[in-house]
Amino acid sequence: MEKRYLFTPGPTPVPPAVLAAGAEPIVHHRGADFREIYASVLGRLKEVFRTEADVLLFTASGSGAMESAAANLCAPGDRVTVVSHGSFGERWLAICEQHQLDVHAIRYEWGERPDPAEVGAAVREQGTGIVFCQHSDTSTGVVSDVQAIKESVGDATLVVDAVSSLGAVPLETEAWGIDVVVSGSQKALMAPPGLAMVSVPGHVLAQVKPSRSFYFDWPRNKKAQDVLDAAFTPAVSTIRSLDVALGLLLEQGLAAAFERHIRLGRATRAGVKAMGLELFSPDDDTAAVVTAVRAPDGIDADELLRHLRDRHGVTLAPGQQHLKGKIFRIGHIGWFDIFDIASALAAVELSLTELGAEIERGLAVPAAFEAFERPAVGA
Repeated sequence: MEKRYLFTPGPTPVPPAVLAAGAEPIVHHRGADFREIYASVLGRLKEVFRTEADVLLFTASGSGAMESAAANLCAPGDRVTVVSHGSFGERWLAICEQHQLDVHAIRYEWGERPDPAEVGAAVREQGTGIVFCQHSDTSTGVVSDVQAIKESVGDATLVVDAVSSLGAVPLETEAWGIDVVVSGSQKALMAPPGLAMVSVPGHVLAQVKPSRSFYFDWPRNKKAQDVLDAAFTPAVSTIRSLDVALGLLLEQGLAAAFERHIRLGRATRAGVKAMGLELFSPDDDTAAVVTAVRAPDGIDADELLRHLRDRHGVTLAPGQQHLKGKIFRIGHIGWFDIFDIASALAAVELSLTELGAEIERGLAVPAAFEAFERPAVGA
């Protein structure tokens, strides 16, 4: 049996204990056994979200949590602002347009970090009361400064897509005054795909509009969660897995996880540059989630990924939309360590050589280890 390696920013590898939890016998979602698991998960989610507010849990992808924000905070015709600097900012735009909102887009080039002052000025000029943005956009590797964006937009309700950043990089929901944060289970939280969550403080719940979604109705789901029930049949086994994964993350400590991700990002970038390849994502410690790399001249990035998968059992992430075939992406959040990064870099080096690319050989892995050994700033 061929060994397979997963180095994408989501889904990410899942620890054995988390997989084992999901394989335990099914429990009834209205019974005492599940209520105990449910209470644990909801409490741990508050710790990871860094908030005392309710965190609503849905059986859905992260996009479901994103859509729930538009469905509960807005009515058709409402004026909203969307900050886009990658594929998932474009998803915010598509969701808002689907809900017939009056959308004002602030678009940045893919790979560019949004300027908080520009965002705040545009929001004031547009007169919008709700702003949608992403924290980490894995299509580019850019992590935006949502703390500064919130300060800049002031009293406007800020809704942050943290699907890939929650548990990966610092996100102080309550301390930074971020109004709504949405996320998913399958990235830095180290759990299988299938669960979405959204933090909704009381001041936001007080201003929700009649939900235009039966399933994603925030007040309905909060009412059920308040008595440790679920409004609809949840993915009980995946929730059990998430409970174990959150326990592992909190046992390690969020600060330790953030430092590890910074160091893995450094290692990945150092290895990529040692091969003579060009980074697409930023070359600094903010790029702690995923590293995006430009394919060398004469190499189609998608062909490289097929070669990696079919020849060596290694899966990396492709470029999206207009970057398809031009870049490839190496994830380093969740259950990764330096030996995983070394394997990914070695596989890229080998495959590029087999495809005839002119690169520096034998330097990537040593460079990665050297970069990883440097502690993160402030650690």
